[in-house]
Amino acid sequence: MSYVCDIDFLSCMTYAKTTAFTAEQQQLARVAKALAHPARVAIIQLLASKQTCISGDIAAELPLSRTTVTQHLQELKALDLIRGEIDGLTVCYCLNTELLQRVHQQFTRFFSEATASPACGPAVACAC
Repeated sequence: MSYVCDIDFLSCMTYAKTTAFTAEQQQLARVAKALAHPARVAIIQLLASKQTCISGDIAAELPLSRTTVTQHLQELKALDLIRGEIDGLTVCYCLNTELLQRVHQQFTRFFSEATASPACGPAVACAC
C-alpha cells in the first residue's frame, strides 16, 4: 500500500497501485486469486463435468457445509466465472464458458512468455 498526502501531511490516505498494471494483468490476478482455494477449483470442475446448469444442491457434491459452498459460489459469481439464475426456490449455476475461454487464452500466453527463455534453477546455472 502506498500513501498519498497533501502538503501539510495531516490527511493521508492509502491507495492501491493496481492501476499501474494492464487490465489483462489485473484480470489474471483476480482469477488466480479466486482459483487459489481448492473448493472453488472443485466447484468449477463440478460444473464443467456436468456440462449443464446445476440447480440441485452443489453442497451435496462437496465435503463442505452449504454455507461455505454458498460463500465460494458468491466469490466465483462476483468475477462472472459462473452464472446463477433463480429458478423458483433454487438457483441454477453454470460456467461462463466465454469468459473462461478468454482467461484460458490469457493464461496460456502468460505461461508461454514465462517459459520462453532458458530455465534457471537448481539444475541449471543462472546467468545472473
